[in-house]
Amino acid sequence: MRSDRLVLGLAAPLLAIVLALGVSTLVLALTGNSPVDVFRLLGGQLTRSGELIKTLNRAAPYYISGVAVAVGFKMNLFNIGVEGQYRLAGVVAAAAGAGLPLPGPLRLVAILAAAILVGATWAGIAGVLRAYRGVSEVISTIMLNAIALGLTPFMLTRWFQEQKAEGTVDFSIRTRDIPSGGRLPDLDVLVPGGVSGGVHLNAFILIAAVVGVGYWLLIWRSRFGFDLRASGSNPHAARASGVDAKRMTVMAMAISGGAAGLVGLSTIVGSAPHRYTDESFLAGLGFTGIAIALLGRNNPVGIALGALLWAFMDIARTPMSRANLPREITTIMQGILILSVVVAYQVVQRIGQRREAASIAREIDPEPPPAPDRAPAGAPA
Repeated sequence: MRSDRLVLGLAAPLLAIVLALGVSTLVLALTGNSPVDVFRLLGGQLTRSGELIKTLNRAAPYYISGVAVAVGFKMNLFNIGVEGQYRLAGVVAAAAGAGLPLPGPLRLVAILAAAILVGATWAGIAGVLRAYRGVSEVISTIMLNAIALGLTPFMLTRWFQEQKAEGTVDFSIRTRDIPSGGRLPDLDVLVPGGVSGGVHLNAFILIAAVVGVGYWLLIWRSRFGFDLRASGSNPHAARASGVDAKRMTVMAMAISGGAAGLVGLSTIVGSAPHRYTDESFLAGLGFTGIAIALLGRNNPVGIALGALLWAFMDIARTPMSRANLPREITTIMQGILILSVVVAYQVVQRIGQRREAASIAREIDPEPPPAPDRAPAGAPA
């Protein structure tokens, strides 16, 4: 049985890769683009250290976003509000980091704590509405997204905007710069041979790694995580065993939002510009996290691989343009990859369920009953 699970577990990603490559090749051929040229260009990126560093830097916020979504998925909660949660947390954390009079590393701790608190509070609203009023978290997080996307620029322009010197011609709206004590140093010393071309390894990947380890410990190595997974798998059985379903709903959404609050800090505590501006703050990370959580099947290692692959395809857009290839090809391939993963895992899951049902049936009734002997013709009954 264990070997069957291992085979099925390996079959799903392999089938997804084969489907994605096959469909992508077909789409490229139908659109008049050479699949060989595209795949050769993508393979060439693996040999360029600068492109790989860009991929790691882009994958870090993607990974945290995927983890934030996966926490909700483990309890059958769909947190679509990561986008609003991390944008609201980003502007508040940047303002707190620039304004609080804290020494050295305490400023960095305050920035991270502010982001976690804002994200957890904003997502907790949806959790409370779901637990105590039965409001779908899908609807409430969509509405909270809309509020957050309007509230963020309002707060930035009303309270957190940097006051520019009189006579300065600068129309950008931003918070004050984060002092050096609230920034993470680059990790260029870890790159063999060093880096060039103005590319730096963002230390934000360390925060992503801590989030991933924390997610694994919380979900798979704690009593709370067991209760959360039990509530997601069978809420009635979990409730009968003494698990408070309402409390678990609120806590799961708050933890998901707390992780989401960290998503946008890569340009605040990591790389430049070390402040919040609408121009430099990455948008769309929350919705991408949903796709990455699906790619990784809510597993911390799987989410990491999904984030790296997604970031790799994002970074490939610039080389695509330079090679006179449509950069939209990478977006199409990302969509094909998601569909391939969903289809592959559904197929493998159904095969596994049928094999398990057949195995149970054999254990219950290992041998069919012998067929009754047929009486010869004309014999008395």
